[in-house]
Amino acid sequence: MTEKPLILISNDDGYQAKGIRSLVDMLKDMARIIVCAPDDARSGFSCAFSATTPLLLTLHERHDNIEIWSCNGTPVDCVKMALSNICERRPDMVIGGINHGDNASVNTHYSGTMGVTMEGCMKYIPSVAYSLCSHEADANFEPLRPYVRKFTAKVLSEGLPKGVCLNINFPLLEENGTYKGVKVCRMAYGTWCNETTQCHHPRGYDYWWMVGHYRNDEPEQQDTDNYALQQGYVAITPTHMDVTAYEFMKQKETWEE
Repeated sequence: MTEKPLILISNDDGYQAKGIRSLVDMLKDMARIIVCAPDDARSGFSCAFSATTPLLLTLHERHDNIEIWSCNGTPVDCVKMALSNICERRPDMVIGGINHGDNASVNTHYSGTMGVTMEGCMKYIPSVAYSLCSHEADANFEPLRPYVRKFTAKVLSEGLPKGVCLNINFPLLEENGTYKGVKVCRMAYGTWCNETTQCHHPRGYDYWWMVGHYRNDEPEQQDTDNYALQQGYVAITPTHMDVTAYEFMKQKETWEE
């Protein structure tokens, strides 16, 4: 009897979030699943890990081919802890998500969900992030099911190149709407503006909330993830771990002389 693939799943919304629970439900017949996710929301933690904080693991569920754990650390901590202490063998795949909110454009660099995926990729495990363009706690993830199953099956069977992971974002559909299709695209250039809101505490001091407004800095470009999502397409952005600027290296070879 062929052993089922092992998939390690984490997120940055917390182990109780609807997105990660929906993802487990979508894939539970395809693989043995281990969830190790933060015990609470950890959005914006990117690839941060806890170098000075003791970490704890808590087992919440174990049945059939599913284990659900939480960790008090960052999303990357969850992956590291699971690989070191929970997974009985090397996972065949690491998945981040399904995130509540998109991780397109520069959000790639801030996202804890992408942190999960990048950590898996840096361990040379095929890794994918899934995100939906909705921050609603009770968002409808069901339209994603056939796509998530298809993409996951493809990665399990075909793998990914060394140092490459996939950032997959789904637009928010109108009621009873359907996706127009799938586009493989690049990350858009964009900027977060007006990123803090100042408030005054009754005790006499000021404090700030990180908020902000995202601005697409190349809205007319049709090969970007932002454009694909705006047009109703599922956006797949292959993402490379090697951030070396190779063209700039060639331009600066004279510095070595």
